[in-house]
Amino acid sequence: MDVTAGALTRERIKVLTPQPSKPKAVAEAVRGLVEQFGWSGKAGITFPGVVTDGVIRTAANLDPAWIGVNARDLFGSATELEVQVINDADAAGKAEIQFGAGAGQQGTVVMLTFGTGIGSALFFNGVLVPNTELGHIEIRGKDAEKRASERAREAQDLDWAQWAGRVDEYMSHLEALLWPELFIVGGGVSRKSGKFLPLLGGLRARVVPAKMLNDAGIVGAALTGA
Repeated sequence: MDVTAGALTRERIKVLTPQPSKPKAVAEAVRGLVEQFGWSGKAGITFPGVVTDGVIRTAANLDPAWIGVNARDLFGSATELEVQVINDADAAGKAEIQFGAGAGQQGTVVMLTFGTGIGSALFFNGVLVPNTELGHIEIRGKDAEKRASERAREAQDLDWAQWAGRVDEYMSHLEALLWPELFIVGGGVSRKSGKFLPLLGGLRARVVPAKMLNDAGIVGAALTGA
């Protein structure tokens, strides 16, 4: 990553999440990535859960063995690199605020990543409020991500209009709580934003797709590790 330009300098390499996704197995997969890139500098790593001072506090979509693990030490030992660890949506948000759809935006900005779950990143005047985990607010008696994540759309065979209705309801709840000036929509589904963003009708705030699409998390990880 070129952290001054917010640009990838090499092609991405995709590695499947080990099953079961226990800490040592995932750390070994990360070690393999570092070897493939021949990297020896600082590194940033994102994690889909709450991270405080390098320690994993929640792991809703991974093995519960992660909870309480010092991921900074785990990945640092596995890779022999100086490592920083950050929530995955927070990393994506940092990239979009610095280089992407949120650049120069004042006031409150909410970045949402729709994928296996729903990640969130909250900013005020460009400053991150970490570990918001807004995908877990309750909608109709369930975690919002159980109804409105990309995985929910696929698992429940929802068409784009049906899914957009759920996303609209979820984002309207967030808007009533936070009153943002801007929503940035990212995650794996962001590359298909034209199929559902025009169907969102109940929001006052501007809603835009992430400019970096699914690369935002990689960029944000590098910014965190630099």
